[in-house]
Amino acid sequence: MKKTDERIKATAKFLAKYDPAKILVVSVRQYGQKPVRKLGEKTGIQVLDGRFQPGTLTNPNAKTFLEPEIILLTDPLADIQALHEAKNIGIPVIALCDTNNETKYIDYVIPTNNKGRRALALIYWLLARAILREQGKIQSDEEFTTTVEDFEAEI
Repeated sequence: MKKTDERIKATAKFLAKYDPAKILVVSVRQYGQKPVRKLGEKTGIQVLDGRFQPGTLTNPNAKTFLEPEIILLTDPLADIQALHEAKNIGIPVIALCDTNNETKYIDYVIPTNNKGRRALALIYWLLARAILREQGKIQSDEEFTTTVEDFEAEI
């Protein structure tokens, strides 16, 4: 838990240096879709939830084409297409990983349960709060009034 907390804080510090519009968070997993949407809503980060269309990062002619400078994956196994495309274009990849994930091509790992509904809500809630603190948009944790339940996907 201590390592996860350290990684969330370091990730927030790193992501806060980027324009939120140049950060892409991806979740193909059903339980990760609401948390990433909420993260995007709170921080301005681009969100791609649901199916990741091949060519989204590599084909400028694709309707879904995006040019992020960094990508955050909910589960590298489920988000494998996004991982491969990020690798191909050479952008940094941050990923939530559990013991089932291979970390090849991932630049920074946040160790966590990346399949649980409640776990994903908590991680993205903590990340949103930490990013807002790093950006100076909130001064204390108490100013972040959104709850973990607001990030949690319905069953």
